[in-house]
Amino acid sequence: MLLGGLAAAALPLVVQDAYFLHSCIVVLFFAYMATAWNFVCGYVGQLSIGHAMFAGVGGYATVLLFTGLGLSPWLGMPVGGLLAALLSVVVGYPTFRLRGPYFALTTIAFAEMIRIWVENTDSVLGIPLNGAAGLTVPLRGESLAALQFNGKAPYYWVIVALLVGALAATWWLERSKLGFYLKAIRGDRDAAESLGISPARYQLVALAISAFMTGIGGGFYAQFFRYVNAERLIGVDLSIDMALMSIIGGQGTVFGPLLGAVLLAPLAEITRGSLGGSLLGLHIVVYGIILMLAVLYLPKGLIAPLRAVLARAGLGGGRR
Repeated sequence: MLLGGLAAAALPLVVQDAYFLHSCIVVLFFAYMATAWNFVCGYVGQLSIGHAMFAGVGGYATVLLFTGLGLSPWLGMPVGGLLAALLSVVVGYPTFRLRGPYFALTTIAFAEMIRIWVENTDSVLGIPLNGAAGLTVPLRGESLAALQFNGKAPYYWVIVALLVGALAATWWLERSKLGFYLKAIRGDRDAAESLGISPARYQLVALAISAFMTGIGGGFYAQFFRYVNAERLIGVDLSIDMALMSIIGGQGTVFGPLLGAVLLAPLAEITRGSLGGSLLGLHIVVYGIILMLAVLYLPKGLIAPLRAVLARAGLGGGRR
C-alpha cells in the first residue's frame, strides 16, 4: 500500500497534462467515496441508498463555514464530517434495531428530505444557501489555507492522501475487534447477540465512521469543483455511483472499491461527456448491465479473479 501510494503521489511530477490530472482526481475521488460506502455495506451488511446525504452535509458545511465565517476548508471539512457522523446516528439509531430493509429505505428518505429542503432554502443563519441554484465557492486566489490552487497537482495530492487514509482505515477495520464483531453480526446476527455482541451499537459505530469519511469527501468535492449543488451532491446519482463501484469492484475488501472506481468512473465520464446531452442517465444503464453481469458471473466482485491471478503469479492473493 505504501509503495502504491508513493507511486501515485509521484504522478503529477511526471505527467503535466491538466485534463489527465483532472480525470485522475475524479477517479480517485470516486474511489475514496466508494471506500467510505464500503464500511456500511461491505462490513456492516446494510445497504445505504441515500449515502450521498453525508457528502452533501460535509460539502455544504465546508462552503458555508468558509463563506460565512471565513473558516479554512482544512477545518471546515472535519467539521462537516462530524456533522455528517451526527446525522448518521440520527438515521442509524432507530433503524439498526430493526430487521429488514428499513435502513435502506430510511437513508433514501432522509437524503430526499435534505435535498428538497436545501433546494427550497435561501439562507441558513443569515448565510446565503441559494436553494436549487447551488453555492459557488468564493475565490481567494491561490492559497493553501483556502485550499484553492491554480493547478491540478495540489488537489491530486490531497485526494491521494485522503484515499490512502481511507484504505488504511479499511485495512485496520478488517483486523480490529470492531471488524471481527461486524463480520460476526453480518454472518449470524442471532449468534452474535448470544455472545453478547450488540449489533446496533457496532453497526452504528461503523456507519458514523463511514459518514465522517463521506462528509470530508463532500468538502473536498466543493473545494475542487468550487461549486455545490443539491442535485449533484445529495441526489441519488452519487449514492448509486458509490454503491455500484464498491459492489462491482468487490465489497467487503480493502481494494475492491478502488478497482471498481478505476474501471467505472472513466466510463461514467465518457458516457456523460459524449452522450449525456442526448441520452441522460446512460451511465446508470451501463452500470446496471455491468452489475447484472457481475452478479451472475462475479458475485464476489472483480477483485476475486484479480486475487486469483496474483496468487497464481506468486504475488499474493489474500483478502485484500
